[in-house]
Formats: sequence, C-alpha cells, structure tokens
Amino acid sequence: MGRVHHPRRGSLAFRPKSRARRIYPTMKTLPETLDVKIQEFAGYKVGMTHIIMVDNRKGSVTYNQEISVPVTVLECPKLKVVGMRTYSRDAYGLKAIAESWAVDKDSKDISRAGVHTEKAKSKDLKKDAESVSEVRLIVHTRPKDTGVSKKTPEVFEVTVSGKDAEEKLKLAEEKIGKDIDVSEIFKAGDMIDVLSVTKAKGFSGQVKRYGVKLLAKKSEKVKRKPGNLGPFHPHKTSWTVAQAGNLGYNNRTELNKMIVKIGENDVDLKGGWLNYGLVKSSYVMVKGSVPGSSKRLIRFRAPVRPHSCSYDDPQITYVSLESKQGI
Repeated sequence: MGRVHHPRRGSLAFRPKSRARRIYPTMKTLPETLDVKIQEFAGYKVGMTHIIMVDNRKGSVTYNQEISVPVTVLECPKLKVVGMRTYSRDAYGLKAIAESWAVDKDSKDISRAGVHTEKAKSKDLKKDAESVSEVRLIVHTRPKDTGVSKKTPEVFEVTVSGKDAEEKLKLAEEKIGKDIDVSEIFKAGDMIDVLSVTKAKGFSGQVKRYGVKLLAKKSEKVKRKPGNLGPFHPHKTSWTVAQAGNLGYNNRTELNKMIVKIGENDVDLKGGWLNYGLVKSSYVMVKGSVPGSSKRLIRFRAPVRPHSCSYDDPQITYVSLESKQGI
C-alpha cells in the first residue's frame, strides 16, 4: 500500500508562469524617496566575465582581501528625453492628465518605434499641478550607438521623484529634449534592482520545468512524469501539479545587485563579446548574473528593499578581458 503522506515532489517555482507581453520589462514599483531625481535607467546586456576586487563586505571572512567575482556588463548609451507626462491617482489607479513633447524631437527614431507624436496634444502641465501625483519622462534608447544590430529604439517612461509636484515638474522641464547619462543617476557602489525578461526555452517537460524527481525504473510507461495528476475529487486538476508547458520568457526582478564599476570604451574582450560584438558607449558592471539573453534590454532602478549591511567602495584590481570564444 502506498504512503498517505509524502514530501512535495518538485518545486512550484516562480508564479505566475506566464509569457511576457514584450521583450523588455515594465517598471511597476519604485522606492519612495523625497530626493528630486530620476529613479531608473536601462541598458543592453553584453555578457559576463570576472574581476579581481577587494572584498568590501563588512563582516565577511575575506574582508579586505582580494577575491574573484563574476560580473555582468550592461551597455548603457544615453537616453533621449522626447516628452513628459503627468498622472493623477484616484481609487482606480493612475490616470494621465497631460503630456508635452520636445520641439526638436528625433522624429526618425520615434517613428521607427511606432509613436506618432503629431497626434499628441500638449497641454499646460502646471495648470493642474495640485492634482499631479506622478511625473514621468518619455525616453527612448539608442541601439545604433551600441553593439546591438538594430535600428528600432525602445520607448518607455522613467519616473521622477521629489517632495511635491512643482519640484518634479521643474526637473522634468529641464531634462526634456536632452540626454540622460547613467553616471548622472548611479555611481559605483550603489545597489540596484534589475528587471528583465528571461531567456525563452520553448516547450519543456515536467522534469526540466519543475524539477520533478524521476520515477522508478519499473514504473509503467514513462519515467519523466509526475506520476499522478491529483485525486478523483474535486473534479479538476490543481495548479500545484507539475505539467509540461512553455519555459522561460517571463518578467523577473532580482533585488540588491551591486554596481562595481561605471566606465566607457575599456571593457572589450579579445575578439569581441560572444553574440554581441564591441561595447561602443558607456557601460555598467554589475556584480553577479542578470536574467535574460545578450542584446536584451535590461532596466534597473534604486532598490525597493535595500540591504541593512554596509559596504565599502569597490576596489577593482583586475578585469578579465580574455576571449570567451577560445581565441
């Protein structure tokens, strides 16, 4: 007779397990701060390498000693601010009030992205300043300035934080029509949250998708199955049962990644980066791995739940620029 109770087989993994709507993520949450600043930026994933740095984790066993650390390089060309938009908040969420577009906007890049600014009516943004709860800048990327072989830019909004609407509107009006550099928002040693769309791995079975344990050698018909889809009652299959389906291409957020370096044009590998090419503009070096494939747009923000532990400023002694292609 079989056992009545047993430990769960496999992992429920991340939920929801649904495909992303687009190839770059949506920023739904931002930290609450009274500082007047732009809270996020974006860059294209280049690849991974390793560095030798002085361990800056206070309380670590190897504190102040040199250690090897894996890092991910994100190429971050300047973002072009082409417009701004104000929002009010009510019981049903955010509602757009007014928007304004730059006079000298780069219409060629914007038209490639499918945004028709000539149909947008600019309004007086300061007229309803009392009801404004959020101010966002409309920006687009510049993939032609990077190693990404495409022309169509990504268009999205970045949020401006501040004490009141007047301070937010003042900063937004200063930035409209200009470029934003990553060094204006972040610096080496800052912690960030990384948002991206994971790699798509196609249709996968239960073992690869959920880590279900293989059945015994004498099991009937198959081995790579969960073995049971549930009881007779209720007459439905529970969502906790591991089943085959699409794996990957999900929106995922990783918290508290450290920026170890921000630089420009000094991180090219011998023979170029695998599946990317050369880094042609500014870059951000992030400690650890970042979800998503190379050439995919990665968005990052100030941390929503920052660590309580303290860190020293990162000190890098060596950056590995050896070829990843065996050259």
